[in-house]
This record gives sequence, C-alpha cells and structure tokens, in this order.
Amino acid sequence: MINRYIRAIAGTFIIISVLLAMYVNINWLWFTLFVGANLLQSAFTRWCLMEKFLHKLGVKEGGESCST
Repeated sequence: MINRYIRAIAGTFIIISVLLAMYVNINWLWFTLFVGANLLQSAFTRWCLMEKFLHKLGVKEGGESCST
C-alpha cells in the first residue's frame, strides 16, 4: 500500500513540476530532477524519506497485490 502512495506522489510531483516548467518558469525542472534523483537513490539504498512521512501519517505496509 505504501509503495502505491509513493509512486502516486512522485508521479504527481513530476507532472506538476513539468507543467510549472512549461507555463511558469523553466527552473521548475530542477524539482523534477530532485524527485527523479530521490527515486533512483531509493532503488539502491532502500531508504525513502516520503516513506518515513507516510508512516508518521499512519499509512500501513502491505496490500501490494492487485486484489486489495
């Protein structure tokens, strides 16, 4: 369940920052780069700050199958 939230949040951040870069200021692409870099480092280190935030908000682990 928590991985779904992390993917949804990361995808939302990327979409919003690309739209902001297109319509407001090109420097918003730095935020896109930051999100991508965090996703990449979490693949190697298995540590994600957003996961810590979600745990504190009460989001539970598990429920990774499509049936839940």
